[in-house]
Amino acid sequence: MTTKGETEAFDYNAPAELFMSKRKGRSRIVYRRFTTAAEAIRFAIEDLPAVHTLGIWMEAGDERFDSDGIQRLYDRGDYPLQRGSSN
Repeated sequence: MTTKGETEAFDYNAPAELFMSKRKGRSRIVYRRFTTAAEAIRFAIEDLPAVHTLGIWMEAGDERFDSDGIQRLYDRGDYPLQRGSSN
């Protein structure tokens, strides 16, 4: 998985895809596409319960981010969307 430093550029406006591994019964992958990476990141952090236990990852362009990487992108100073009250 990609780990980007705070100083590296990331395009929050790029289209992104979220993949979530669900483990009830048989293992299956749930997929959701977003117009922008910023929206995908906000959904993963603010709307999914226990994001770190879901086996979630995001692909934006040629880069792939695990749950820790998604959290780091959300926490960066250049994250373009207003953060919810949950964080």
